[in-house]
Amino acid sequence: MKKKRWKLAGIFLMAALTVPSLGGCKVGNTQIRLSSGQLRNHNAIVRINDHKYDIRYAKLYLCNYRNLYGKAYGTDLWESYDADLEQYVKDVTVQELTHIACMDILAENQDMHLSEQEKKQAARAAKEYYQSLTEEEKTFIGLYEREIRTAYEEYALAEKLYHALTQGTDEEISDDEARVVRVQQIYVKEKEALRAVQENLASGDDFASVASAYNQSREFERTIARGTYPDAMEEIVFNLDDGACSDVIAADDGYYIIRCLNKFEKDLTEENKEKIRVKKKKERFENEYQTFVKNSTFCLNDNLWDDVTLKDVSGIGTDSFFSTYEKYFTTGENTETT
Repeated sequence: MKKKRWKLAGIFLMAALTVPSLGGCKVGNTQIRLSSGQLRNHNAIVRINDHKYDIRYAKLYLCNYRNLYGKAYGTDLWESYDADLEQYVKDVTVQELTHIACMDILAENQDMHLSEQEKKQAARAAKEYYQSLTEEEKTFIGLYEREIRTAYEEYALAEKLYHALTQGTDEEISDDEARVVRVQQIYVKEKEALRAVQENLASGDDFASVASAYNQSREFERTIARGTYPDAMEEIVFNLDDGACSDVIAADDGYYIIRCLNKFEKDLTEENKEKIRVKKKKERFENEYQTFVKNSTFCLNDNLWDDVTLKDVSGIGTDSFFSTYEKYFTTGENTETT
């Protein structure tokens, strides 16, 4: 079975949607603060430790994000110039460029490189993307094909680093760790209601009918994975057999009685295993990444960046940098061209 590749563009772009301002932009789950300053290299937009990054690469990301965001909701958000939207997209651009740069530095520190095949894939992607650009787009970005190839190589190296840092997190997840159970629950807040529930159940009334009369939770039947309930409550629920009811459980400022319908939902358990694997991968990556970020310095050449505007670039429509990358770096395959 093919493993899903980690989609840098998808994950980082979705994370960026929640970033309110550059002053506290987030990369992954790690806070990065870019101090303001002028860099000796007048074309450098960002400095990370001793590494500097050319503004042209920021422009490459910027015009793609401009059009991806502008078309995100089926309408052209740039029909009329919006300074707030421009600033937002510029903030996202710097965040993403900084993220990839950090990962590439980490890869260099670990003496990690692209294979010759991966370099060929980057070259093919760069050729296709560069040929798709109009003269106006080429002028705005300012990068030649060989430099766009470098951008693809850096993007691919960042992805390669992620896979290297998360190796070993595909180990077998046990059924018990991922187990999902299906339950019915009755929740009440007052002791008087609890006594009524207990009396009705003791007299043989159906659990569902008692719940319809007394349950004060919006949910009656639900599926539960580990981590859903408080630990003490979870321990009780996950030890119930099919058809068994729990004793009274005090939680959430009230009282629960839980009935187990199925102590092992097989299909949902398999789905949960994949969720756990993804979570472990992210945690392992974040631990390494956070250590690097916390021990690094970041500087934004804000005067240079302020001079870049999207106000007069209505003729720039390129948005395929990331989709072209996916075309040539597909899941478990090497794309060849004739």
